[in-house]
Amino acid sequence: MAVLKTNYLGQIEVFVVDDGSTDATAEIVAGMIQLDERIRLIRQVNLGKAMALRHGLEAIGNEIVISLDADTQFTPDTIGELVQPFADPLVGAVSGRARVGNPKTLFAQFQSLEYTCGFNLDRRAYHQLNCITVVPGAVGAFRLRAIQEAGGISTDTLAEDTDLTLSLHKCGYKVCYSSRAVAWTEAPETVKAFAKQRFRWAFGTLQCLWKHRELLFNSKHLALGWFSLPSAWFFNIILVAFGSIIDGILLFSLILSPANSILYFYFFIFLFADLLLAAVACLIEKEPLDQIWLVLPMRFIYRPVLSFVVAKAIIKACKGVLVGWGKLDRTASVIYKA
Repeated sequence: MAVLKTNYLGQIEVFVVDDGSTDATAEIVAGMIQLDERIRLIRQVNLGKAMALRHGLEAIGNEIVISLDADTQFTPDTIGELVQPFADPLVGAVSGRARVGNPKTLFAQFQSLEYTCGFNLDRRAYHQLNCITVVPGAVGAFRLRAIQEAGGISTDTLAEDTDLTLSLHKCGYKVCYSSRAVAWTEAPETVKAFAKQRFRWAFGTLQCLWKHRELLFNSKHLALGWFSLPSAWFFNIILVAFGSIIDGILLFSLILSPANSILYFYFFIFLFADLLLAAVACLIEKEPLDQIWLVLPMRFIYRPVLSFVVAKAIIKACKGVLVGWGKLDRTASVIYKA
């Protein structure tokens, strides 16, 4: 019902796809339909998110499709902001700005800062060059015709949103970012839940990068092929997997050579660079500056966990191991209220 509390004045239909839930989800949605005829319920046996999206798209007749995860809440302005860029017929998809809505634990706070410094800042920059690599399923809008031209929702990877975004680029569509289309999403609150989610993200990203490897250094897609995709390979995969090892070597060297001033110089330069980036990102995204101190524990708590998870995904991918979607523990703890 929160989706319908929007300032957008155009026609809206809400399709809820129940992927074989074992709780009272379907019954609750059925009750909502009695209150608002714009709500539709689609039920399927548990086939995973990609198939749920497919079945949802089959029922949709509107030109613009907006995706929203079950653990995410829109603001009243989100839908209108997502729709605006489609005035340009070449726009195939628009990414919104995901923000962590449950910063209750230290790990959730780490992710909140990461969303600000990483995901959203990257998309803001990539928007200028038309080289966004992923329109997130939590807050994304798509032109239905563009999805169809791109081959629909693929079940080849665990990152169907990245897969679709790269396919849209191949079809010649623009992919935009709307910083004012805010969505509050639930981040994993425990290390175990975080590791499970990020393993799936990393494995799915590797699948997509390999599936669309012809885009890398492709002269037809200069910004995508020479900037954002190489960045994804290096900064999201390689550097994340081995960055903590480099940090460990540096700390070990400080223990062995405590009088070596050059090591301290490099150590503090790296920390200062992280703090500076966090401060700039918070200023650009209009986030509170008092959270940048999280950069310090993130380097020694958060990054090693992420490093392990990404390294594990690389090993699994190299072995050709099949990985399922998995089920994340959700707490319905997003605190934003429309």
